[in-house]
Amino acid sequence: MDAFPLLEEHGELLYHQYFTQREAEFEHAGFERELAFYEGIRSGNLEVVKLLITPLGGKGYGKLSNNSLQNLKYHLVITIAMVTRFCINGGMLPEEAFSLSDAYILKTDSCKSENEIHKIHSEIIIDFTKRMRLIKNRNIFSKPIIYTLDYISDHLHNRITIQDAADYLSLSVPYLSRLFKTEVGVTFSEYITIKKVEAAANMLQFSNYSSSEISTLLHFSSQSYFIKIFRKHTGMTPKEYKNRFYLTKKSLF
Repeated sequence: MDAFPLLEEHGELLYHQYFTQREAEFEHAGFERELAFYEGIRSGNLEVVKLLITPLGGKGYGKLSNNSLQNLKYHLVITIAMVTRFCINGGMLPEEAFSLSDAYILKTDSCKSENEIHKIHSEIIIDFTKRMRLIKNRNIFSKPIIYTLDYISDHLHNRITIQDAADYLSLSVPYLSRLFKTEVGVTFSEYITIKKVEAAANMLQFSNYSSSEISTLLHFSSQSYFIKIFRKHTGMTPKEYKNRFYLTKKSLF
């Protein structure tokens, strides 16, 4: 059997699909953004993941079925497969990753509405990311510090004090302060600043937030203080950083 007619036919189908999508002004999501999203999950970086997560089946997603519910299910299964493999690569035990994957795929299969699919999508992303954050920290830090780091990550957009963390963990401030500095290598307040600067850098690179908006969202005392601290840790002002690293709309989608 001559394979070339099949290849030619396949090529024509691909060209027709590409032409139709181009006419509809459709483009797949940018590879850099997609890779950053999955790397965020793999590294347990919830801040990056929340910035980069996009509605399933929205702009940048291909059409896999004429049935809208089935289309979302297909895309969610693909997402689960990708997340599972990135997490295994990041240190999650294969049996744990595949068990989670199977459970979520079965849950997806039983969905009766698009809203259910979107809820499961968010649940999967947050669940895997938090599990990877725990894996990343549990071989390095004691349980009190792991819980402290989790507390900081979950409240990074608020004003956080060591008293808040100590109360949450039912520990004394002096004990938590000493333990934190010993294990993490910086003080509690220094760590907060570092994580807020990292979050700000991610927002500058992956979102349309302005410097003043980021300063407010991350509860810096003032925009001038935010600029000063950001430059101290990155060597650039927020504006310079955005001009250098921001992924434009063209590169994002």
